[in-house]
Amino acid sequence: MGRTIVVNPVTRIEGHAKVDIEIDDADQIVAVRLHVLEFRGFEKFVEGMQVELMPTLTTRICGTCPHAHHLVAAKCVDAVFGAAPPRAAILQRQLLNAGSIIHSHAIHFFALAAPDLLMGIGAPKEDRNIIALLRAQPDLAKKALRLRSLGQKIAEVVGGRGTHPVTAVAGGMTMALDQEKLAQLRSMATEALELSRFALNAGKKVLADKSELIELLPLKTYDLGTVKEGIWDLYEGTLRLCDPEGKVAKEFDSASYRDVMVEEACKDSYSKSILFKLAAEEVSYRVGPLARLNTCEKLPTAAAQAELEEYRAKFGRPNHQVVLGHYARLIETLACAELALEITSNPDLLSTDVLAQPKHGPRPAIAHVEAPRGVLIHDYDVDAQGLIRKANFIVATQHNMSSIDASLRQAADHFWKRPEAEFLNGIEFAIRCYDPCLSCSTHQLGEMPMIINLIRRGEIVHQVKR
Repeated sequence: MGRTIVVNPVTRIEGHAKVDIEIDDADQIVAVRLHVLEFRGFEKFVEGMQVELMPTLTTRICGTCPHAHHLVAAKCVDAVFGAAPPRAAILQRQLLNAGSIIHSHAIHFFALAAPDLLMGIGAPKEDRNIIALLRAQPDLAKKALRLRSLGQKIAEVVGGRGTHPVTAVAGGMTMALDQEKLAQLRSMATEALELSRFALNAGKKVLADKSELIELLPLKTYDLGTVKEGIWDLYEGTLRLCDPEGKVAKEFDSASYRDVMVEEACKDSYSKSILFKLAAEEVSYRVGPLARLNTCEKLPTAAAQAELEEYRAKFGRPNHQVVLGHYARLIETLACAELALEITSNPDLLSTDVLAQPKHGPRPAIAHVEAPRGVLIHDYDVDAQGLIRKANFIVATQHNMSSIDASLRQAADHFWKRPEAEFLNGIEFAIRCYDPCLSCSTHQLGEMPMIINLIRRGEIVHQVKR
């Protein structure tokens, strides 16, 4: 008889998930499915809220990337009231996002992914964690954790809080930076730049002799990322979709996302999946570090651009090796550290002009930023009093769901006949390549009924639902 193997829980990711692997009578894999197990419901319970509260409310969606939700919500309320932020406020927001991505990328690579890369997918589970990494390579682990801490501290100084920032509001920021905070930020950015160089070199050494691992999960698909005049950007710009050959298939503003993105509920999962509509065809695509490096012409900072050129010379453009998303993540960390240092050296950052006044009453608005894991879109429909009638959030993991499932199938086929522990960790390894954020990805489509079952001796004797 056929059977189903269940990997539950999936470890070293953000959120709760399981994987079902369906096996047929011939003991061959038939299907592999990722199931997101938690339901957050934010899109429903923000209905009726004052739209100006969204930048602080939506940070509670996720404790891993609250800064991205804070910033995209602020961009959305800027547009709701027609309040274009002054230059100093934009710089603060860009610095906040850079710190957030340094923090997120460092913790993912070294705490979640590095145990597989350094110790091996087949290593005993007690050796595949950050504690074992601290024992095996204490200098690397300590510097990586320090880099994570610096990114978080930069975000905290600019955002007012480390986990749930509060400073970005409609029209800009709530406070100007003073000389003391600027000196603190510049010192942290300088140290982060040094450590990001160290981290990138360490990552390259780890991957240097692992060609079999690098080539484990090739996924030739479309890529989506943000560019500003063709240059990689995390805060503003247009969305660029490139085809599997690297040619630009479409470039568009996020305000028109409904014309090109098709949202689908996932069976047996609280997540949703997004496909891209090209003429009569609907295609899957990927977002995140690997996609961003595939879609941009260049990076905006010198050292990161040199690393990008080396990366492309070795692996080509576009690069479809999913495992190399880890390499791309480290290049982006370097770019963010350089960007943070550049911003803290900009005299405009000290301007006290940080808040613009509204130009009109509330109107529906859409905005996006690049979160650590990829494109994040917020869409607010508001009434004349500025209350949310309906909200839609499209997060990176939702964009990536179809790609994650494809990579899971590849991993399952590759590791199927390996020892059980290696097989199970090979499945998880494929998921970790995408750094999924499952708290962010949960979504409601259609009705979500409440059902209460009264059960006696294993049988339902009474049911109440609404």
